[in-house]
Amino acid sequence: MSGGHDLVIVGGGPAGLATALHAARAGLDTVIAEPRRAPVDKACGEGLMPGAVRALARLGLDVPGHPITGIRYVQGLRQVQAVFRHGPGLGARRTDLHNALHQAVLDAGVPVLRMRVEDVRQDATGVSIPGTGLRARWLVAADGLHSPMRRSLGLQAQSRGVPRYGLRRHYAVPPWSPYVEVHWGQHAEAYVTPLGPELVGVALLTAQRAPFTTQLESFRALAARLPPEKAVTAVRGAGPLRQKARTRAHGRVLLVGDAAGYIDALTGEGLSLALTGAEALVANLRRSTPSRYETDWSRATRRHRLLTELLVGARQRPALAPRIVPAAACLPRLFTAVVNALA
Repeated sequence: MSGGHDLVIVGGGPAGLATALHAARAGLDTVIAEPRRAPVDKACGEGLMPGAVRALARLGLDVPGHPITGIRYVQGLRQVQAVFRHGPGLGARRTDLHNALHQAVLDAGVPVLRMRVEDVRQDATGVSIPGTGLRARWLVAADGLHSPMRRSLGLQAQSRGVPRYGLRRHYAVPPWSPYVEVHWGQHAEAYVTPLGPELVGVALLTAQRAPFTTQLESFRALAARLPPEKAVTAVRGAGPLRQKARTRAHGRVLLVGDAAGYIDALTGEGLSLALTGAEALVANLRRSTPSRYETDWSRATRRHRLLTELLVGARQRPALAPRIVPAAACLPRLFTAVVNALA
């Protein structure tokens, strides 16, 4: 093909930016289409697991944040914790992560075009984006949880189960723990992530459609540590979290990150999977084996998908949900093994 790019990436979030960095280093002529100005914020837990930290290091990125030594589950007076065995995680503001990735992409010479893309035309040699003049050999859909590209291509599959949502807010209080704490309530989980000397992020995962402050009050001990006057950001929301794609490869369009499908934030691996997927996608384009991307994606995410499905399934069963933390506390070695398998 002449007169076009190797790769056009739709979406300038972490998955799209990481894909662009790997592509640039592989010598692929790449362009990103993203309508929003950087940095782009999002309602997420902001805890980077060790796998994500290592993936960022492979990209040569140094993201500011607060070290995380492991995961702690809390339910009333009962708690159990697991230390990361292969290096620390990192609590990092989503905006700081986005700034680091965005600047690295610009430094690599990848253009970021302020445009919205929701449709694509494919032929035997490439893809064209109507009304833009953009053409490339391949298109990467990295346009997020509710991917317009996934829907326009008919790749959206029906999701089962009770819809769950994420809500996030920041508080100007010193972290009281080096762990990401997961507080288990009757109807929701509250994630507390240390982000700096005087900052923590609190993310609620819930099936209830109620205000953040109302749901936080159900975690009495936690709410006591987070006085309303210490809140320093507005509440951000996301969801429904579970999104299913029929495939990750459709002709000359490849899906990565949340656009490739998402189960739940319960195990906190979204960014790790996005970074891993970006690396696998570009590796297959470099080897001229795009048909292998689906297999590589499935293999790389299989453990996470299985464990997350099991945990979410138990969470949604009234007879099992209250027993998750007690079971973890009774089997601390198994809990540590599961945490490190995911991390």
